[in-house]
Amino acid sequence: MTNLPTTPDALSAIPAAELTETLLEICSSPSWAAAVAETRPWSDRAELLAANEAAMAKLTVQDLTDAMAGHARIGKPKTGDATSEREQAGIQGVDSALLDELHEANAAYEAKFGHVFLICATGRTAGTMLAALRERFPHDAATEAEIVRGELRKINEIRVNRLFDPA
Repeated sequence: MTNLPTTPDALSAIPAAELTETLLEICSSPSWAAAVAETRPWSDRAELLAANEAAMAKLTVQDLTDAMAGHARIGKPKTGDATSEREQAGIQGVDSALLDELHEANAAYEAKFGHVFLICATGRTAGTMLAALRERFPHDAATEAEIVRGELRKINEIRVNRLFDPA
């Protein structure tokens, strides 16, 4: 996301294709990107964040799957992806035994739910992410889908805010 407008109203004014590309970098669900784009123009950040929240509330299970597809496995940030590496900074320098536990728990979660374990990892340590994974593992699919929806909303908020506060 380079050379983007630095305000919500300027972002509103970019061509539709460029806006869609930008929104899909925030969240890989085409339904989410379309729903957010439909709400433009945005006069301020609060309107854009409200569009995120409203779009997240409407996503189907398939839309959530599309959104999760854009996220790296917890404990394995995408190499060379600054966003993934920044969001999972809490795993850097972690003991290999803890990473092994995280990988095993991820595999069990994925086998049960059919998708990656998704959590807003920003500011979390590997240990707290592992604890959250273990806490959520007993959930049924419907309960977990709603938790994932909330985690995605938080991640999207952070990413939207980074558009305008890149430092």
